[in-house]
Amino acid sequence: MDKPITEIIRSYHPSLTMSEQKVADYVLDHPEEVMYFSVNNLADEAEVGETTVLRFCKKVGVIGYQEFKLAIARHVAKKKHEKEDVSLKEHILHTTTESLQQTAAMVENEEVEQAIQAVLQAEHVHICGVGTSGITAMDAKSRFLRIGKSVEVWTDPHFQAMAASSLNTGDVVIAISVSGSTRDTLETVKIARENGASVIAVTYFSKSPITEYADVVLIGGAQESPLEGGSMTAKICQLYVIDLICTGVALEDKKTSAEMKERTADAVVNKIY
Repeated sequence: MDKPITEIIRSYHPSLTMSEQKVADYVLDHPEEVMYFSVNNLADEAEVGETTVLRFCKKVGVIGYQEFKLAIARHVAKKKHEKEDVSLKEHILHTTTESLQQTAAMVENEEVEQAIQAVLQAEHVHICGVGTSGITAMDAKSRFLRIGKSVEVWTDPHFQAMAASSLNTGDVVIAISVSGSTRDTLETVKIARENGASVIAVTYFSKSPITEYADVVLIGGAQESPLEGGSMTAKICQLYVIDLICTGVALEDKKTSAEMKERTADAVVNKIY
């Protein structure tokens, strides 16, 4: 797509239906917001149905909504590049701090407590995620091990599916996905729920598909445009949510967690020169 997406939208505007024009108008007025939206977010803001958004995308010449978001992200990135640069340190610090503050405000205390109790009472805890969310899952395993909570982590989609099929009532899955619409993670939680396991979802979007299968939803992550997938800011916010659960579990049994911190520290002390 050589032409800027905004110019393409303007050129098609007269030929769009009234509902599609509502989508076009919102996109043209709020491109920096739209590049972070899921399809249902844009539908809600434009006050139309999701099918209208998808039909609009097709009419302006893109294959699907993700390609449309990518085109918008490229347009916004080009505009930002043309503006005067700000301090790199200030920009990253501001973005990370703001995202953490937003995550703290969006995470409900009641949901955190439910997640803590679910992990404490679980027979088995499995954590799943792919891509950079898979790396967060591995970090979570390390954090849980330090306090004596044994968990399994699966980042390969095939192993995730097989592991989910072995779960039962009393088991818990912590599913990590910024978008909440990662296909492999969604398939895993579907299988886990079918077998009776409880699901804790860590996602940025409260209306994302993964929330339909979750018993507990913890809003964590950060806005990511298609050009920023796997951003460090989103990962830091995910880890903040994981730390809420781990710290809560540790505080429920301070003696055991303190003992395990000592034992795990002793186990690796000779690994450091």
